[in-house]
Amino acid sequence: AEVQPRPACIHRKGDYYTALPLCKRCLRQCDPFSTGGSLSGRDREVRPSAKSNAQTAGMNAENFALCEKIVSPSYIRQGLQAHRTHEHLIRLLIEKGKCPEDEWDENTIELFLHELAIMDSNNFLGNCGVGEREGRVASSLVARRHYRLMHGIGRSGDIAAIQPKAAGSSLLNKITNSLVLDILRIAGVRSVSSCFVVPMATGMSLTLCFLALRHRRPKAKFIIWPRIDQKSCFKSMITAGFEPVVIENLLEGDELRTDLQSVESKIQQLGAENVLCVHSTTSCFAPRAPDRLEELAQICAKYDVPHIVNNAYGVQLSKCMHLIQQAARVGRIDAFVQSLDKNFMVPVGGAIVAGFDDIFIQEISKMYPGRASASPSVDVLITLLSLGVNGYKRLLKERKEMFSYLSSEIKKLSEAHGERLLETPNNTVSLAMSLKKFHERSDRAVTQLGSMLFTRLVSGARVVPVGTKQDINGYTFQGFMSHTNCYQCPYLNAASAIGIKKQDVDLFIKKLDKCLKILLKEKGISGAEMETGTAMLEKSSDTDMGQLSETVQNNLKIGADMVNQPV
Repeated sequence: AEVQPRPACIHRKGDYYTALPLCKRCLRQCDPFSTGGSLSGRDREVRPSAKSNAQTAGMNAENFALCEKIVSPSYIRQGLQAHRTHEHLIRLLIEKGKCPEDEWDENTIELFLHELAIMDSNNFLGNCGVGEREGRVASSLVARRHYRLMHGIGRSGDIAAIQPKAAGSSLLNKITNSLVLDILRIAGVRSVSSCFVVPMATGMSLTLCFLALRHRRPKAKFIIWPRIDQKSCFKSMITAGFEPVVIENLLEGDELRTDLQSVESKIQQLGAENVLCVHSTTSCFAPRAPDRLEELAQICAKYDVPHIVNNAYGVQLSKCMHLIQQAARVGRIDAFVQSLDKNFMVPVGGAIVAGFDDIFIQEISKMYPGRASASPSVDVLITLLSLGVNGYKRLLKERKEMFSYLSSEIKKLSEAHGERLLETPNNTVSLAMSLKKFHERSDRAVTQLGSMLFTRLVSGARVVPVGTKQDINGYTFQGFMSHTNCYQCPYLNAASAIGIKKQDVDLFIKKLDKCLKILLKEKGISGAEMETGTAMLEKSSDTDMGQLSETVQNNLKIGADMVNQPV
């Protein structure tokens, strides 16, 4: 039979651990590196050479040979094959730098993290550290929580730099950035060229981008900002030392859209050289829609003004990622920032800064002062390996389905209570239901609904009254939370974000329906009595007169001693 210079296996005589020729039968059936395995297409693209395979088998040859003296050789060989399978997945990850198609099991992930940790100096056997920062940790519980990766990422001058005493942590940082870049491309921004994970939330990460632009545009002091009522993105501009120029939105039907004419006229009025950038937004609460990114990008290219995009929870939204891709194609986008916790279901505290110019993204990473925590990088790395590309795509698909379901359920509920679902076709994550009945009665009834939902363990829903005033760092916003000075009605927000389940929607609709009925009765709002009476009549067909009498008594709150009294 034709043979290849690869390590031997159980189908040939001789020492299993020496580099003897391997038969074709073994190559097809036993070797986890062979093309006949069950790995997916993406993972089959790269295969090791015979030489690298021999080296892999030879690394622990002595140990495995010694084990054969203690346990049956056939069992040891089977264990070696299993060990090779784990190592093969790790090798492919390092070699390709892409998120695996299928999820990894926890054993493989922990093996990988352990292999990285023992490459850091704080885990060297016999290490003698005499510096001020040697990765020492007082609590073993803290050490285990961080997988003994204590040195963080980056160096004092660059968050993306390699640490000489922490090769494992540096490798983890590079691999995580590579996986995240792969996911951004899969999510829709195909032409993104560079990104890095920063251990700060979205607001501070935006500040980092603005500070990097300061060196390129030293005369600029204004940031043009189409209004979105969210404090952190507004404070990010103030913290960086710039003056926000607020552009009010235009009302188109129920939806709030970008006023492109005002943006362009403001650039002309201030002078393009005095404008640091245009700060736009994709993901947002209804009734606001994502900014018109393509048109804004063209305006920025026309006047040579940088463009920073707040894409906080836009990675999970194909529409937002498509907008970024198209805007970069027809105009200018310098960087876009997204949250880790909102898009990848990890703890709060990390963000991704991405862009289409490698040099500018490197400039942003060098703006970060000092080393940084590796926790956000570890969290998102574990999550992506646990999900794989297919798992993440499945979550995105489920989110879309739940958005349609949530929309239909809110529409039915709103119509049942004499309200309506606001028409916001360009917003594919957030929905808004009008609350006109409550506003006509009193503003307090609107805010009370929000309190009732919160006390009933409904989180994330927002009740937005009309005319709320808010001061932020000396700037006054009328109608705050509604993205405009005076929206046409108060409303309630609900969103379908990644990870939401059908039971979440069902329970929310049930609790919201109950709260609306209670408020309608308590406030004596017109229509409440009719709805209650209709419900009672429908129920009477299935109940006897005694049950109906009890229902009337409870609804009208008649005392027990008054039930049988004459009128």
